[in-house]
Amino acid sequence: MTTTFDDDLISLRRRLHQIPEVGLLLPETQATVLEALAGLDLEISTGIALSSVVAVLRGTATDRTDRVVLLRGDMDGLPVVENSGEPFAALGETMHACGHDLHTAGLVGVARLLVERRAELRGDVVFMFQPGEEGWDGAGAMIAEGVLTAAGRRADAAYGLHVIANAIPHGVVTTRPGTLMAASSGLYVTVHGAGGHGSRPHAAADPIVVAAEMVTALQTMATRQFDLFDPVVVTVGTFHAGTRRNIIPETATFEATIRTLSESHVATMEKATVRLCEQIAAAHGCRAEVRFEPEYPLTVNDAAKTAFALEVAADLVGADRVELLEFPELGSEDFSRVLAEVPGCYLFVGACPTDPMTAPGNHAPGARFDDAVLGDCARLLAELAVRELAAG
Repeated sequence: MTTTFDDDLISLRRRLHQIPEVGLLLPETQATVLEALAGLDLEISTGIALSSVVAVLRGTATDRTDRVVLLRGDMDGLPVVENSGEPFAALGETMHACGHDLHTAGLVGVARLLVERRAELRGDVVFMFQPGEEGWDGAGAMIAEGVLTAAGRRADAAYGLHVIANAIPHGVVTTRPGTLMAASSGLYVTVHGAGGHGSRPHAAADPIVVAAEMVTALQTMATRQFDLFDPVVVTVGTFHAGTRRNIIPETATFEATIRTLSESHVATMEKATVRLCEQIAAAHGCRAEVRFEPEYPLTVNDAAKTAFALEVAADLVGADRVELLEFPELGSEDFSRVLAEVPGCYLFVGACPTDPMTAPGNHAPGARFDDAVLGDCARLLAELAVRELAAG
């Protein structure tokens, strides 16, 4: 039975991997999830403003309580062209480069396991199939549509996990209490200069060199104005300007992501980045439009739920495959929205099929995830739900 169960999840994951969709509207993914849940005794609803799926399982234990556990799996892909070499690789310009196809298939597996164990469940379980994690705040949208109270009362605990393509050894489960992941913000800059001929830069105001100076200055600011033990990471991910190599354009634009490990740094970074970009532009006779947008808050694990989750993981996969993460990660995650409302824990699971020190990481075009971990991921979340409800 275990082999069939695991194989079914792997098959589902590979189907999902071939239909990656980006953002809040994932019609093919949603349809595939609904098909995979068909026939299970679940109360299923779909989103209004997004292609979410919420399924509620009612426990039937004789000593049941009114407690509720929420389990989450995100479903969206990324605008990345895949070159992983997998035989089931996605075609086109989108890819499941962050492993959300594993999260989705894994949560389907949890639902199947818990339907079989519903007589053990002393409360209810909410399965949160979420679009739009990759910068679209799908968790916030689902919270607005009522996912936290989908079972009729507010969830008492929440758990989720994320597969990692490198850095963590295969099959290892890790997390930490308190701050687990950074807050993220977006920085959007347009530099307005004066266009001209490439041979006469003195007769123009070149926005490209000004924007390039800003990019470098932002990196210097992050390491010179902030404590390295409370770090800030600034990454410029897009830079656009010009039409031909011999034309100085009127404008140059770039966008950056900013990660911080303290909420106070979000406000500080807003002031600092806006001031820096505006003043560099002014120094060169240009003008900068700068927009700073806070996005996801810190992902903070509840200490007691984290200790509980690590204990359950050790019982399930063995203590040798469970590690306490020493430092927070500077990635960000909109499951932070859930954990800000409900005590819980988010975990990482190593899914690297090769050497984790040299393998491409999450979001890389060559990212690969070993879906052999799917069975353990599903069983871990299922066991967390059963024991969480039993403890209530």
